[in-house]
Amino acid sequence: MIDISQKEVWFVVGSQELYGPETLLKVAEHAAIMGKGFNEASQIPVKVVTKDTLKSPKQVLDLCLEANSNKNCIGIITWMHTFSPAKMWIGGLSILNKPLCHLHTQYNAEIPWATIDMDFMNLNQSAHGDREFGFMMSRMRKKRKVIVGHWQEERVLTKLGNWTRVALGWNELQNLKVARIGDNMREVAVTEGDKVEAQLRFGMSVNGYDSSDVTKHIEKVTDVQLADLLAVYEASYNLTPSLLEGGAQRQSLAEAAKIELGLRAFLEEGGFGAFTDTFENLGVWKQLPGIATQRLMADGYGFGGEGDWKTAAMVRALKVMNVGLEGGTSFMEDYTYHFTPQKSYVLGSHMLEICPSIADGKPSCEVHPLGIGGKEDPARLVFNSPAGDAINVSLVDMGTRFRLIVNEVTAVKPMAELPKLPVARVLWDCKPNLDVAATAWILAGGAHHTVYSQAVTTEFMEDFADIAGIELLVIDANTTIRNFKDTINANEAYFHLFQHKL
Repeated sequence: MIDISQKEVWFVVGSQELYGPETLLKVAEHAAIMGKGFNEASQIPVKVVTKDTLKSPKQVLDLCLEANSNKNCIGIITWMHTFSPAKMWIGGLSILNKPLCHLHTQYNAEIPWATIDMDFMNLNQSAHGDREFGFMMSRMRKKRKVIVGHWQEERVLTKLGNWTRVALGWNELQNLKVARIGDNMREVAVTEGDKVEAQLRFGMSVNGYDSSDVTKHIEKVTDVQLADLLAVYEASYNLTPSLLEGGAQRQSLAEAAKIELGLRAFLEEGGFGAFTDTFENLGVWKQLPGIATQRLMADGYGFGGEGDWKTAAMVRALKVMNVGLEGGTSFMEDYTYHFTPQKSYVLGSHMLEICPSIADGKPSCEVHPLGIGGKEDPARLVFNSPAGDAINVSLVDMGTRFRLIVNEVTAVKPMAELPKLPVARVLWDCKPNLDVAATAWILAGGAHHTVYSQAVTTEFMEDFADIAGIELLVIDANTTIRNFKDTINANEAYFHLFQHKL
């Protein structure tokens, strides 16, 4: 349910009339060749549209107005092939509301030592043309991504592709509808937040619905639909014997399938890309959605437990960024610790709702008691997650601003079998270590719910925070508590002074 086929970024090249028609024809020719190269690059997931060379203030303004109003344009990549006087960009940049990437490159990779002359120098002036452009964006406090290097380099194409993915995630939030099925868990603080400010800042709308709104769809599930979905379960997962046809717990699996079908129909009808639920408000539902939520997340929906709409929205945004990349993205919760003198670890999980996109192998489908919520035993997918680098991401509302917190982690294989733990789980080693990481996380006010991703990196989140104009705190291998405290204190002053400009 993630479709990026119509999305595009615009490649915008700057120059000026001063250079005359011959030079400007060369500029356009080079831009077209580069645009074609970007479209052929596997790293860039959307179409790159090469626009006409911009040579005047009016052309810049018209381009930015067009970009703002074009629903398929998710951002622009700018490059100054020659010197492009930056005052001509003021009007357009002042109103541009799409993400901007400044590519500091040049058409040729190397200097042609034997043939270089002033005509060549006159044409290939990005070394100082981009600096003029950069000054103006800094003068205007314009947040943007800067990428430096030759446009054909693997490293540069990867950075362009990653930024494009972040722009896709941002574009998704601009149009995202989050359904809160029930309120958030009673008396919980961090899952609350200012939904009006969130819509002003991110564009997403967050509204509440009752479980009865979904129940109406559950009641319409046909026997054929139910049989078809149960067949999908049987083909996709390792069902325990009691869940097979004729098994003692088959009815519990059938009830879970009905909930999935009804919930999916509700989300599709309402055009929702993310949702929350809470075990304190399930109405007549016979069980808390387990496998239903897991499978919906695997299809790209965002989810947050206990009414956590901020995490639900971020799960959706990262899943959009994640499309086509190796590794998965899931709703996650720091659940319990493994303390040893040598090294300490976090076991991440949730009651039921961990996305099988991060499963290591074919999940097992099981039914077990759930000692919370007062409902029947729910069906869920059980699995471990593979080893490898990942990030945990938390978006929190600090009252005066939103804060994005990232902890880089390394997932490891569990040190033993977990025969009595009937939930999906992942064991990770925090960077730089659990002591520093947990201290910094708590000082930052990070939530217990996170988005866990093995596909998206810290660089994505840095670009996202810049686009959104929100605070970013990163906990990585170089983090020390003293410096982290200093960063928090500096951010307090910075965002107090400049929040109105971001």
